[in-house]
Amino acid sequence: MLNEKVVQEQMNFDQVDTQAVTAVRMLSMDMISRARSGHPGLPLGAAPMAYVLFSRHLRVDPSFPKWFNRDRFVLSAGHGSAMLYSLLHLSGFAVSRDDLMHFRQLGSKTPGHPEFGVTPGVDATTGPLGQGIGMAVGMAMAESHLAAEYNREDYPVVDHYTYALCGDGDLMEGVAAEAASLAGQLNLNKLIVLYDSNDVSLDGPLTNACHDDVAQRFISYGWNYSRVADGEDLEAIDAAITAAKHHQDGPTLIEVKTQIGAGSPNAGTNKVHGAPLSQADLAATRNFYGWDNDPFTVPEAVHDRFLSSIKARGWANHQEWSSMISRYSALEPQLAARFAQGVSQTLPKHLVDQLPVYYKKDRLASRVSGQETLQQLSALCPNLWGGSADLFSSNKTAIADDDRFSAANRQGRNLWFGVREFAEAAAMNGIALHGGTRVFGSTFFVFSDYMKGAIRLAALQKLPVIYVFTHDSLAVGEDGPTHEPVEQLAALRAIPGLTVFRPADGNETVAAWAAALEATDHPTAIVLTRQGLPTLPKPAARVHSGVKRGGYVVSEAQGTAEGILLASGSEVQLALAAQAQLLAAGHDVRVVSLPSFERFNAQSQDYREKILPRRLRRRVAVEMASGLGWCQYTGLDGAIISQDQFGASGAGEQVITMAGFTPERVVQTYLDLNA
Repeated sequence: MLNEKVVQEQMNFDQVDTQAVTAVRMLSMDMISRARSGHPGLPLGAAPMAYVLFSRHLRVDPSFPKWFNRDRFVLSAGHGSAMLYSLLHLSGFAVSRDDLMHFRQLGSKTPGHPEFGVTPGVDATTGPLGQGIGMAVGMAMAESHLAAEYNREDYPVVDHYTYALCGDGDLMEGVAAEAASLAGQLNLNKLIVLYDSNDVSLDGPLTNACHDDVAQRFISYGWNYSRVADGEDLEAIDAAITAAKHHQDGPTLIEVKTQIGAGSPNAGTNKVHGAPLSQADLAATRNFYGWDNDPFTVPEAVHDRFLSSIKARGWANHQEWSSMISRYSALEPQLAARFAQGVSQTLPKHLVDQLPVYYKKDRLASRVSGQETLQQLSALCPNLWGGSADLFSSNKTAIADDDRFSAANRQGRNLWFGVREFAEAAAMNGIALHGGTRVFGSTFFVFSDYMKGAIRLAALQKLPVIYVFTHDSLAVGEDGPTHEPVEQLAALRAIPGLTVFRPADGNETVAAWAAALEATDHPTAIVLTRQGLPTLPKPAARVHSGVKRGGYVVSEAQGTAEGILLASGSEVQLALAAQAQLLAAGHDVRVVSLPSFERFNAQSQDYREKILPRRLRRRVAVEMASGLGWCQYTGLDGAIISQDQFGASGAGEQVITMAGFTPERVVQTYLDLNA
């Protein structure tokens, strides 16, 4: 580790350090008091451990917050944001006194919960409890994978720690348990979690809802565990973190016993969790700590201590690393170029031209064409990795020529997330936040519900993660309604910033994958079939162009169109069959494939008018899912054939027919519309 001696040679904590801890506490109280909104309990209780971490251990460069080899810090208990903003301000990040004074105000750099991309120095958007732990696990996974790929003797290109600070609420969330289990399985020894253990939750004493033996839980997961009995003891906290950094077997949980709202009149109770202190209580708290500075001001000695311990150390670490990278680039030019490509998310030139092309004779399930596409992509993009929630054989998302990522093989590109869908999605967010790779994850489409909270955070953080969801409809068949997705498409399409593709054949699947990899500022979901799909009657290049725009005419009317049939995925074939029957009955219609609502809606008005002319009001949309959303394309004069109730168990084709997804029904529905 670079500059490890700097940490070891620091002097014991002194009176200025004590003042610095108080400064973090009081700045946080000033912010909350001015905003008349916020959570004072955590900053008052957890400030000592946070200060020790920042002042003695965390390697960051406030003048260059995105330095790649910095330590990552995730405040999983995101309601304690005032403490984080105070630390960032004092450490020299571009978080000004004015920013602190506008805490929780519209348009400020200090929102109510930490938001990645809004505040310099914030490594992850947190607030939904438990997910911060999951993202920290993903960051540690990325660090260990990249270190194995690129580090060489005397050249630790990727070599840093991932820290998280969590509370009792975080550890009650199921995603935290999933993620912690995964981290222990993977022996992520450079992951260190500080646990603000105060035995109080929002509604009252923790014992009202939880009596877990946290130590035994985490030890059983394969973690190291230590306990600091006094959360005010800076020396003990420092010693615990130092010891954790030397553990080689497993991540570390450091339980720090604190008092919520320490120093305030209601300390130790839920009354101080999520409501600003009254003016009288604030005055009493300031008096308790002997703090007589004006609001939003701290002693000069405290400013100097922060800048000399954090900013100066970080700048030196960064410069040392940059110098090493220059030498590394000369010694290992190919590795250095690939590393730079991963960090910048640069794709190979002419990527699409090197991917599979499907023809009329091909009839493949889109999960299979997706598998074939993935194999090509993984060969062309060595920084691409990902996995499945124990469904590799069904999702078809294993990289065939690679191994499993594990404690024994950090270079493996196949991620075995296990049956931990929520942790899978949260870890994917952490991997994307870390940078240096592109990540995908997969499961059955119906189980996207387990992942939805993390998918939402991916969209909020504008992370280019890729979800591959297979078994997309009633065609799942024999597994029955528990496994047949109905409402999931509408739910994902409702998430702002998420692009959803439901391809209709192999070429649309290739195009969806290409679009997902080209994305740099939003997540993508690719929804695939288990059943075979004939190749559409359209050249692959035209299909790619249409998918890129989210919708296109897949089959034009023979003459002047009188109406439109619209569909996505497997139902495009249904629309094509209905088109032929309607033509035989004297009705000429065009068929439009809409693989992505989001992409189509982002096109120009001229393009959308070209595909769906307003003059053609006689429209029928077909999709084996909830009909929510289709009315924007069918209008008041159109009709939607959808699945608005749960399915049934039986052969897939029989279930589909029973639900009425037949060419004859599409034809009749069209004919029933007013001409």
